[in-house]
Amino acid sequence: MSGPLLAVHDLRKAYGALQVTNGVSFTVQEGQLHAIIGPNGAGKTTLVAQLSGQLRPDAGRVEYAGQDVTRLDMPARVGRGLARSFQITTLLPGMTALDNVALAVQARAGSSFRFFRPAASDRAITAEAMDALSEVGLDDRAYRLAGALSHGERRQLELAVALATRPRLLLLDEPLAGTAGEEAERLIALIGRMKRRLTMVLIEHDMTAVFALADWISVLVYGEIIAGGTPAQVRANPKVRAAYLGEDAA
Repeated sequence: MSGPLLAVHDLRKAYGALQVTNGVSFTVQEGQLHAIIGPNGAGKTTLVAQLSGQLRPDAGRVEYAGQDVTRLDMPARVGRGLARSFQITTLLPGMTALDNVALAVQARAGSSFRFFRPAASDRAITAEAMDALSEVGLDDRAYRLAGALSHGERRQLELAVALATRPRLLLLDEPLAGTAGEEAERLIALIGRMKRRLTMVLIEHDMTAVFALADWISVLVYGEIIAGGTPAQVRANPKVRAAYLGEDAA
């Protein structure tokens, strides 16, 4: 495939007089981890909702793998290999870690949901779900209830659920939210391993993670991209420092 894996053209979304995304355009190359940063209220979560198909833009276009997917909903985009992890976890706390991932495998495979017995009772589904858990370092937590996992482990589980959909492009919406110390370090290392084989768009407030992981950074302020470049270029950009990074970029 020639051209970018993801191309966003003049994306706009307003709620009444409030313009949340205002002519947002950028591209993501295959194999790239493209971070989108900005202050609270910049429109980052609204933007990723439009990229994932959760929210339809008022205007503009989203192209994925050379196809216009602007009007496709989230399940259709997941089916094409564009998956998302959420800022607020969406796991099923009363089910095991294994069954949470197995349900994602089952949904991707197009199987009907058999709620009278666990999805993980299917051996092929179980094996694939265990592979995803192993990739994020949770294979030893497979039979623990999701609700009994630590906050950082739930973040890891959410990534396993996303990986179970076999994404080509993964949208990460603040995966480090609520983590600190060793949990944060573990997640940064995990995302670093994942970027070796996946293209990713990362929405994140943790600048340590962003500058450690990103190949390219777009800076979103008041619904507009005000700058883009490598981590070094963004860190040194006076406009970015004034609008957002400030002394944190030192």
